[in-house]
Amino acid sequence: MGLPATGDVGPDHLLARAQREQAASSSAPLPPPELFRSEGLGVLTELGRLLDDPRGRQVIERHLPLLAHEGFRPKIAHFSLYKLAVTTPSISVELLHRIEAELAPAPCGADTERALRDRVRLLDLPSKVRLLTGADFWTLPGDPVVGLRPLVLSDGPAGVRGEARAGWEPSLNLPSGSALGATWDAGCARRYGDLLGEEARRKGVDVVLGPTINLHRSPYGGRHFEAMSEDPLLTAVLAASYVEALQAHGVAACPKHYVANDYEVDRHTASSEVDERTLHEVYLAPFERAVTEAGAWVVMSAYNAVNGTTMSEHPLLRDPLKSAWGFDGPVLSDWVAVKTTDESARSAQDLVMPSVLSPWGDALVGAVRAGRVPEAAVDEKVLRLLRLAARVGAVDGVEAAPRETVTRADAAAAAEAVTGLAVESMVLLHNDGVLPWAPAPRSIAVIGPSALAARTQGGGSAAVTPEHVVSPLDGLRSRFPDADIDFHIGTAAPNGVLPLVPDRMLDPVSGRPGMRATLTDAAGNTLFDEVGNRSEASWLGTLPDGATTLVLRTRYTPESSGRHLLGAACTGAVRVDLDGSTVIEEHRTTGDIARALSAPPVATVPVELTAGAPVDLTLTYDLTTALPMVCTVALGLAPLPGTEEEMITAAVAAAERSEAAVVVVGTGPRDESEGFDRTTLALPGRQDRLVDAVTRANPRTVVVVNAGGPVLMPWREQAGAVLLGWFGGQEMGTALARVLAGDAEPGGRLPTTWPDDEESVPVGPDRPVAGKVHYTEGLHVGHRAWLRSGAQPAYWFGHGLGYTKWNLSGLRAPERVAAGADVPLSLTVENSGERPGKQVVQVYLSRDESEIERPVRWLAGFAAVRLGPGERRTVHIDVPGRALAAWTGSGWWHEPGTFQVHVGTSIADAPLTARIDVTA
Repeated sequence: MGLPATGDVGPDHLLARAQREQAASSSAPLPPPELFRSEGLGVLTELGRLLDDPRGRQVIERHLPLLAHEGFRPKIAHFSLYKLAVTTPSISVELLHRIEAELAPAPCGADTERALRDRVRLLDLPSKVRLLTGADFWTLPGDPVVGLRPLVLSDGPAGVRGEARAGWEPSLNLPSGSALGATWDAGCARRYGDLLGEEARRKGVDVVLGPTINLHRSPYGGRHFEAMSEDPLLTAVLAASYVEALQAHGVAACPKHYVANDYEVDRHTASSEVDERTLHEVYLAPFERAVTEAGAWVVMSAYNAVNGTTMSEHPLLRDPLKSAWGFDGPVLSDWVAVKTTDESARSAQDLVMPSVLSPWGDALVGAVRAGRVPEAAVDEKVLRLLRLAARVGAVDGVEAAPRETVTRADAAAAAEAVTGLAVESMVLLHNDGVLPWAPAPRSIAVIGPSALAARTQGGGSAAVTPEHVVSPLDGLRSRFPDADIDFHIGTAAPNGVLPLVPDRMLDPVSGRPGMRATLTDAAGNTLFDEVGNRSEASWLGTLPDGATTLVLRTRYTPESSGRHLLGAACTGAVRVDLDGSTVIEEHRTTGDIARALSAPPVATVPVELTAGAPVDLTLTYDLTTALPMVCTVALGLAPLPGTEEEMITAAVAAAERSEAAVVVVGTGPRDESEGFDRTTLALPGRQDRLVDAVTRANPRTVVVVNAGGPVLMPWREQAGAVLLGWFGGQEMGTALARVLAGDAEPGGRLPTTWPDDEESVPVGPDRPVAGKVHYTEGLHVGHRAWLRSGAQPAYWFGHGLGYTKWNLSGLRAPERVAAGADVPLSLTVENSGERPGKQVVQVYLSRDESEIERPVRWLAGFAAVRLGPGERRTVHIDVPGRALAAWTGSGWWHEPGTFQVHVGTSIADAPLTARIDVTA
């Protein structure tokens, strides 16, 4: 059977159909083509036979006077809005919007929906427009006329920062998005969302800006750590669970960044050039499930353009988001993403953030009064905002969405939950029988700057202030108190310096633990004076008005003696004093706001310190030289006990005399962060040289990779074991120690294919050409691209080892299914080892012959299975019918014929097979 006939979905197909019907009849002239390609939902989507539905008939009858005025001539008993447009040449898009809005299901309940519409009518035009732009950097305005209080937004997605005051209010620091992706477990995603919901409620936050559900299209993506996977299905399943769990607390999730924002280079201006099928099957798919299954209350539009149209003005905001998927909440802009007044306001963009640089406000009021933007469009935006506000309990007299009554777990319970997530995310890539440690080693060499201060989160807007951080070194010392643990830094820190250890900082004024930050104006008046628990301070659009100078002060007690590197990171003029003497005085610049936030320039100086001898550190920052809106400054220190060769030699000697060695290597803030993409997958500095030397010296060396995305590991077969720890959250050290000791099994599987070299990477660094990033690989993203190219990666998608043995057998599948039907599968999974463990059963599909292009294999389902030693279970996995479908431009098409099912434990290890015939 060939491809299906053109259907009623999509503006071009609607126009073509209408033209064919007109050619075959003598009906009145068609509406202009622009109407079919407008933002009008009703023109883009077949909505059913309205007159057969009592509610639809009532809506049409209510509008009959206006329809008659516009030349409406009903000719048939049944018609859709498509037919309404065809039979009514002069009908307006605004009227279609109005009819469609009334036909939409009442999302908050019929009574609530009527109440909210009534409240919209209470507002005059300036009042309505005022609600659509941020009141400041992090809140949306309220209005007592409609009983609306301000809404508080907060960055996520791996913590809840809250309304930023120097970024110092403690927050749970969960493992980053790629770590969550590695769990392959919807249950873990629910626990993740639960923790965020509790944090948001505690901090008075209404909307958490997460999850990030763009894809790992290329391993070079700077924000790779924040997204979950290279695969649309894995991302979609985890995102839906995250959203559901978060919103169960009465807090809105905001999936982002809609859509095809898979790179950071030129993200404000570049256009992602993506064909329609790839958009629907790959990049829109995670958003679809977050909306249609999890019921997300907000969606964030992206900075980039898609196929030449910026996302804050794109038809994709209307169709499929608000039409086919039925999204009834507001579309929130990314910060300063909206650049136009008329075009963005006429689109389905609903809210603009933040208050500064907004092109709406008075300009939008003027555009409405001049007739360039219909007031009905403004009304719809306000209604969507009020629906959100009602759900989070921000509208007086309107019942909020049902929410779980949860008291935030105490600090110990929350830390244990974060530890559990980190354990579930760790991926054991390679193991020569070194792990788990049994018995525990009597001596352990712990090596690497990331062992002393691991990165627990990525840089940029996702960063929060942890309540505490357990480093790998701390975790090992705590878990193995009887072992002789010998730490050596081995090589310079990737960023030159490391954050100051919180427990070693004292406020010189009060004697309390921490660092004091003081903001003053030009006259010397104090605007801010607080003590925080870290050596970094950030204000994201929240600096007090008039602030000209920032001073950070702490009394710091070094842990080791000898030469150290002292450094200050900021954009602008900075001075650092050590015990009253100026040691750094520099002015460093960057024109990139993202880099100023995530990875500002660092000025360093070597200093001699004595273990246990406190020193007074003072940093003075001239804020008049800083970039606007963003202020990030950090004070750091790192041991530097010799030259690079001397540090490696000392580390090797420690490894040789120890029973076991742990080397923690990773990326720095200049490698993985918001605002820029990576230029190489190699570990920064001389970390590869360090690992090579240590693994040669001690075959029981475990290499722990502290990175949010793929890195090259030329020493991987030489190491005793390679464990991927990701950006593992504030309890990373505790989780690592448990996994090494065998107290817990590493539960992760790769959510992304890891390359062996840069030359074979199928989708390399994005380099916009004439402002365009061409997604020429189409459907073949991640493992699909590797399979098509025939290249061999270091580790395949889905790979991950554990501490026990598994048998998969007895795959059962139906011989045939109807087109569009789900495919029920079952198999027997047995833990044949001597330890409890976790396995991720993965289902892939393929097709030998097809009328359309398809991937070599693609993920269609999965299940995380936990069994005790010797335990056996029948596992059921339902493959959704959509997994067999393809987007043809006119809708989802289910190609009849034979599909192959492959079941196993990775894309490259799926030995169980079956054949399924799909019937028309």
